[in-house]
Amino acid sequence: MIELANIKRVYLIGIGGIGMSGIARYFHHQGALVCGYDKTSTPLTRSLQQEGICISYEDQPNLIPLSFQKKEIDTLVIYTPAIPKNSQVLKYFTSIGFRLYKRSEVLGIISKGMFTIGVAGTHGKTTTSCLITHLLKAGGIDCSAFLGGISTNYQTNFLIGSSNVLVVEADEFDRSFLTLHPDIAIITSMDADHLDIYGAKEQLEDSFRLFANQLKPEGTLIHRNGLPLSSGLTYGLDEQSEIKGTNIEIKSHEFFFDWSNSETKMKQLHLGLPGQHNIENAVAAIEVALRMGISIEDIKVGLTSFSGVKRRFEYIVRKTDRIYIDDYAHHPEELKACFKAVRSLYPNKKLTVIFQPHLFSRTRDFATEFSEVLNTVDELLLLDIYPARELPIPGITSQLLASQIAKDKVRVCGKEEALEIIKNEKPSLLLTVGAGDIDTLVEPLKSRMDYA
Repeated sequence: MIELANIKRVYLIGIGGIGMSGIARYFHHQGALVCGYDKTSTPLTRSLQQEGICISYEDQPNLIPLSFQKKEIDTLVIYTPAIPKNSQVLKYFTSIGFRLYKRSEVLGIISKGMFTIGVAGTHGKTTTSCLITHLLKAGGIDCSAFLGGISTNYQTNFLIGSSNVLVVEADEFDRSFLTLHPDIAIITSMDADHLDIYGAKEQLEDSFRLFANQLKPEGTLIHRNGLPLSSGLTYGLDEQSEIKGTNIEIKSHEFFFDWSNSETKMKQLHLGLPGQHNIENAVAAIEVALRMGISIEDIKVGLTSFSGVKRRFEYIVRKTDRIYIDDYAHHPEELKACFKAVRSLYPNKKLTVIFQPHLFSRTRDFATEFSEVLNTVDELLLLDIYPARELPIPGITSQLLASQIAKDKVRVCGKEEALEIIKNEKPSLLLTVGAGDIDTLVEPLKSRMDYA
């Protein structure tokens, strides 16, 4: 096993990923020389560069700094499985004898010896882990955190604290979370996803059960009620859950709810993030905070002051006559939850959605489910599929989804055309959703929605 204290240089292949960038920030904070490669310049990579991390955007070994071009015991090379196997930078480090570490392996090593709170789930894990972190901070526990999104409260996905407590988002992609051995584990959802990796939902569920079994001795498992798990405490918005949120109310576009477990009750809690799915996330986070000794008063303050996560139901324009919200939703269940939250807040407004499907395989595997949920909006602008790590699959296109949606509400278009449509039609309620590069439209759309 690598000795983290001995590491002086770190190179990350795919440094722009949300998880990889957190690792980069960790080693940079530890004083190591940190460099990396990614194929695209993004606000996140530019932020890393501003912090002093060197990044190249061409898959060319000659752009790797000289200090990394020789195998040394104080040098660590980390890669993400999202990087194509034919990457020239990846091949170069392998050819000169480096042992390459997955991001998840390094995260497992960092968390070893710390009191670890691991949050897993096919969706809900980023908001839940960010909220747990915020509640702990609000209650005086200066925790560290590796988050799967940019916390709006802290404007980062990595926090270094003075305590021995670590909050980490446990990613199921490529079975990454099986490197973790948490003291407290939360599982928010186990919906079929990443079938390009797992093959079938049953294999995905098996991996979650393995993760649940990796708790440290005397550890605590907390999971959403109804998941196929045989042990642990259940939470949810139903009376059958052991930890529950009830009496949900919306007052002036804000959500309030009651919370209870077998020992504690709290009334009229105000969550600074909308949506029933986020109340469900908060129910789990509150249980963790109580178990960590956070007071009820500090929990109430933390819930109200929680600003959410970038691209998780993020208000971009919020005026009386027009609303623009951006969200990361890219799975049918996530879209369903997001649309439900929007409708509950603005039931009388016409909902216009711009959606960018993510991955050809996910679009193929859930074409029917995507079409059904997208058919519930009033106007839909459908962008091309974002390929991420995949090559095209014959016949799998956005047009395939559009063919299963009412013709009078869907248009397949490019990004520039979508911007022009929004500029001309001036919708009163706009939502952008997707996990690809649809976020590049946020600022241009904001300028078109933010008219006088």
